[in-house]
Amino acid sequence: MTVKRASIQSRSTTGIALALAAAAMLLAPGTRASAAGLKDLPSIAPVMTCSSLVGVDLSDVGKKVGGTVTITSAAIVPASATNPADYCGVRGNIGPGTNSIVMRLPTNAWTQRYLQTGCGGECGNDNISYTQSTGCVPITNGTIASATTNMGHTGAQGPTWSVNNPQAQIDFAYRGVHVASEVAKAVIAKFYGKKPAYSYFSGCSDGGREALMAAQRYPHDFDGIAAGAPASDMDVQNTYHHGWRVLTNQTTPGTIPIPARNTYILLASKLAYVHAKSVAACDAIDGVVDGVIDDPRACNFDTKTLVCSNNGNETGCLTQAEADVVRRIHDGAVTADGQRLEPTANSEWGGELDWSLFVPAAQGASVGSENFVNSWAAYKTFLNTYNASWTLNDLQLTVPGFNNTVASSTVYAANNPDLGRFARHGGKLLLWHGWADQHIPPRGTIKYWHAVNDLLGDDQVGRFAKFYLFPGMAHCGSGLGPNTFDIVTPLMSWVETNSAPNAIVATNTSTATSRPVYPYPAVARLKAPGLDPKVAANFVAYTPKKEPPVSEFVGNYLFSPDYPQAKCHAEGTTLVCTNDKRHDDGHGDDGRHDEAQR
Repeated sequence: MTVKRASIQSRSTTGIALALAAAAMLLAPGTRASAAGLKDLPSIAPVMTCSSLVGVDLSDVGKKVGGTVTITSAAIVPASATNPADYCGVRGNIGPGTNSIVMRLPTNAWTQRYLQTGCGGECGNDNISYTQSTGCVPITNGTIASATTNMGHTGAQGPTWSVNNPQAQIDFAYRGVHVASEVAKAVIAKFYGKKPAYSYFSGCSDGGREALMAAQRYPHDFDGIAAGAPASDMDVQNTYHHGWRVLTNQTTPGTIPIPARNTYILLASKLAYVHAKSVAACDAIDGVVDGVIDDPRACNFDTKTLVCSNNGNETGCLTQAEADVVRRIHDGAVTADGQRLEPTANSEWGGELDWSLFVPAAQGASVGSENFVNSWAAYKTFLNTYNASWTLNDLQLTVPGFNNTVASSTVYAANNPDLGRFARHGGKLLLWHGWADQHIPPRGTIKYWHAVNDLLGDDQVGRFAKFYLFPGMAHCGSGLGPNTFDIVTPLMSWVETNSAPNAIVATNTSTATSRPVYPYPAVARLKAPGLDPKVAANFVAYTPKKEPPVSEFVGNYLFSPDYPQAKCHAEGTTLVCTNDKRHDDGHGDDGRHDEAQR
């Protein structure tokens, strides 16, 4: 289904504050808004002491989440250089299993907002981390209540946390964030005598997957969700995506399928040269020469230019075999007959300096991508099967092998494009990704965005969701492009005062650059030649007349609303799942009662 996308009106900005002010459009009748577009909410004081939260009766929420809830500690944490205001620090456990709940509850001026944060990797930690929220006032002044969870296990358990532990698998897959939300709101209601007026979730990487999982499976949990660089296609990412990057660098050039492991062809010392050549070829496409490729899809970089015999033996140049590896890494995993096992492209042009994640510095060295795959495939992807001897060389680069390997996507994937219940609940979604992400391919997120629009239609999606792609930004931040911004305030403003965001202004302190990033598919273009490209105010939005085609691959079915999202339970040490097309969060299927209450 092809849907014509409306052009996005251009808007200039001069900095983060001005960008947020520009985002504040028409407010709902009777709504008072602050300068940042947030609703002017009165502060609420606690109705009980912090320490008295230990032992507080949470049996009602325990019944709701299906397990015992216990607060194990609650103590005042005083303001400090890293903590803007005193808060009540709370820790607890949510059963069954070992879900933690960690909370920060302001003791002086809670402004009725709740923000839950996600975690990365395979989680296993419960550190509250406010991802990409630079300048968000409720965070910087300490007036927001927040929480997170370890999602059912600890990092101390290592890669084997899932072995004979089906409850931990369920909690990591989809339950942990939901039950933490329920418990946090119950604790807030006890502590302040009032539930949150607005509830938000923000996370990146696996936290982005958690964010989308919440919107898909539990659409009533949060009013606003920010999902960054989502690891939503978890099984594909932790097998074929990361695995191909290593295997295709360990074989006789051009040979597929991959034989037994041998020496690496390309080493990390060559990455700086590859990066310099790709940027030189494609940097100026957007009209600005700044060392950043604006949209790598427009970059038709020819890897033949890397080969010494083709470029006069430039310093750092590559052999033909090395250049072929670069091309294969960029293009992504395929079968022997060329069928795609992941969307194009595995690794985008312009991000080569971070390819050391999967290109080793020396022969015999292990790389992050290999460790990701071995951990995931040995203990998670093949449900109820644990094989410590599984290695990367066991990955089957065939269509049947693909279908078998990613079958647990019914449990772990967050690719369901049907966000209708979340939209009807009144929820808002800000999806974002860095173009130079070395961990999670941005084109997978683009594929998901198109699936949502194709299912629901651009007009409906535009009323509750927007998508931002940050040029030159690496995984969740860093990178050569503008990489620091505030995604949380625009989300809150949209939820609270109907101030739909437009430009998000990102900065890079190392290059003293600020740049507006517009909702996809619009991109930033200089207003006129000769203007300073380091100043955000010198840019306007431009919507390309034609978008590049969305990549097809053998896993297209994973992005269908008909692909089931399993509901699982533990029977002893066995994970038992039923593949329901739609997961019922207990509120019914349409969420209209929420609209009546708001």
